[in-house]
Amino acid sequence: MKIGELDLGAKPLLLAPMEDVTDASFRFICKEFGADMVYTEFVSSDGLVHDAKKSFAKFLTYEDEAPIGIQIYGNLPDAMVESAKMADRAQEIVGGHGADVIDINFGCPVKKIAGRGAGSGMMKEPDKMVAITKAVVEAVGKPVTVKTRLGWDDDSKIIVELAERLQDVGIKALTVHGRTRQQMYTGEADWTLIGKIKENPRMHIPIIGNGDINSPEKAKDAFDRYGVDGIMIGRATFGHPWIFKEIRHYLDTGEILPQMCVTDRVALAKRHLERSLQLKGEKVGILEMRRHLSCYFKGLPDFKETRLKLVTLNDPQELFSTLDMIAARWGEEAPQAGGIYGL
Repeated sequence: MKIGELDLGAKPLLLAPMEDVTDASFRFICKEFGADMVYTEFVSSDGLVHDAKKSFAKFLTYEDEAPIGIQIYGNLPDAMVESAKMADRAQEIVGGHGADVIDINFGCPVKKIAGRGAGSGMMKEPDKMVAITKAVVEAVGKPVTVKTRLGWDDDSKIIVELAERLQDVGIKALTVHGRTRQQMYTGEADWTLIGKIKENPRMHIPIIGNGDINSPEKAKDAFDRYGVDGIMIGRATFGHPWIFKEIRHYLDTGEILPQMCVTDRVALAKRHLERSLQLKGEKVGILEMRRHLSCYFKGLPDFKETRLKLVTLNDPQELFSTLDMIAARWGEEAPQAGGIYGL
């Protein structure tokens, strides 16, 4: 699959952009486990135009994450164009690797974004969505892609026609989450319309499917049944970034890898924590790791007290000691993966 001149190989697996999740440390971990492309947290075009420090900080990417997409969102055409130009120049502005792709978020369903007409709120204004996309494509040199949903609600699933219109104004790939905005993340993702886009003989850009891919079997079924060019994985990576390795192994061999053992999960959590501390410093690095640390150990028995430590401790050495204790206490009880994950 190619996005412009960027070749991601056959059946690529992509890490979805997720606010407060896909920071540089998590992207790094997912790349190690075989994510073929990763995306930044979504960046507010309004924040960039108004010189918000937090927004610019999300521009910083690293060589070991590449290829990487910077995702922007907003509903004001001029602000979207200006923020796209800034994303195009991210390497010049903040250093690091910069963007290989500029992705437009027309899919976020949360009220504070969609409710003011951005994200999936743009599904109510498809003409404006297409006009903004066209303006962004014409303003930047890097490939522009779009991530969106089926429609606003069950009565307005416009994605098949909309996909053509977005392609016609120059996007190089389209990612579709198989839910409407009104569904948020409830119910099952419906991939049938994603398949209809692929069946359209006018479509020639890559179509990437997203929604409910949480196992190797589901990933293979999505490729086989709906003919998508790539798959984007979001919530299933929480506490489970090795899902990329599991899916790739299954696609290549038809075999299911054994469950990752607790000892390996501890080693991974420590590596992730070290990276977060390195990139963000002690205070922020620990604070932003809390959402990840406890997720690495979902399902362990009698874990409530230890989980509380993982989300409240502020001293790095105490956190590392707690992780060592987890390995000592639970490492012999859980299934062993035999080092297959390389940790």
